[in-house]
Amino acid sequence: MILEQLLDETSSKIGKTLFVAIDGHGGSGKSTLAEMLGKHFNAEIIHTDDFAGWDNPENWWPLVIERVFEPIKKGATTLNYPRSKWWETHDPEAVIKQPVTNVMILEGVSALRKEFRPYISFGIFVDTPFEICLKRGFERDNGQDGKPDDEVKRMWRDWYEKEEIYMTRDNPRDFANLVINGTKSFEEQL
Repeated sequence: MILEQLLDETSSKIGKTLFVAIDGHGGSGKSTLAEMLGKHFNAEIIHTDDFAGWDNPENWWPLVIERVFEPIKKGATTLNYPRSKWWETHDPEAVIKQPVTNVMILEGVSALRKEFRPYISFGIFVDTPFEICLKRGFERDNGQDGKPDDEVKRMWRDWYEKEEIYMTRDNPRDFANLVINGTKSFEEQL
């Protein structure tokens, strides 16, 4: 796997942990890639969606530093943090005693944001066209919390516009060590 060679060349770590960040638009395929890499590297996955939400799409990121990066930097071997609600009927359990592994994966929109870069060892950007991201996102979230189709589509379009502000500000695609096409097989690309 090409990624193993690239990770071997990476010396930037937080303590003993090498952090891989997987960024891209909502619906691009980040979670699928994170699951695949998590299995391959026996890595735990941190989801930015556990910190962000429809009601807080922008100012959640300090919580990741406070609850994930800094504890690991100070030698934590497990992580505990509450998870945000995305829908009124969504009531996720808190993350309790998540192991800190040699490779950790931070997956989600803005995982490669400027504020996280001092903690990131290796960055991947999943590049997927807008129309495909919207289709995937709508298919995933359609019917959540009883919201009508048009409202879910509007929420996704609004979210995408906010993502574009971040993409322009932080330019994660150019910062990434590796750009992956979200419309092709990840296995073939790696």
